[in-house]
Amino acid sequence: MFSKSCEYAIRSTIFIATHCCKEGKVGLKEIANEIDSPIAFTAKILQVLVKNNIIKSSKGVGGGFMILKDDLKTIKLSDIVMAIDGDSVFLRCGLGLSNCSENHPCPVHEKFKFVKKDLIYMLEHTTLEELSLGIKKGQTFLKY
Repeated sequence: MFSKSCEYAIRSTIFIATHCCKEGKVGLKEIANEIDSPIAFTAKILQVLVKNNIIKSSKGVGGGFMILKDDLKTIKLSDIVMAIDGDSVFLRCGLGLSNCSENHPCPVHEKFKFVKKDLIYMLEHTTLEELSLGIKKGQTFLKY
């Protein structure tokens, strides 16, 4: 459903969010290790997230990545998806056809539009605060 970049972006953002209140900034290597992602690939993803004002970064000794506590309530999963994958998840055909529409539907069009509607709702109504609380409480996990 999401690109590998988007999956890593969501996981890294949730990981950073779990550290925003107690430890402050998180380093690149720690993030990459925690989400099982190559360091260079993670760095590129984090740059995009910084550019889109989803996370903050600082360089040098004591530098790293962080999310402001107040931003946890306002950053939605849809913000991360849009920053990395654009609006394709919201518009894409369930079978990946380029010309699928109401007038020229693919075989799954009618059923998939309900799945897509639910997905869009979930992405637009799920905050980083909500997702990071599950991690902090030990109810959800970013890796096994």
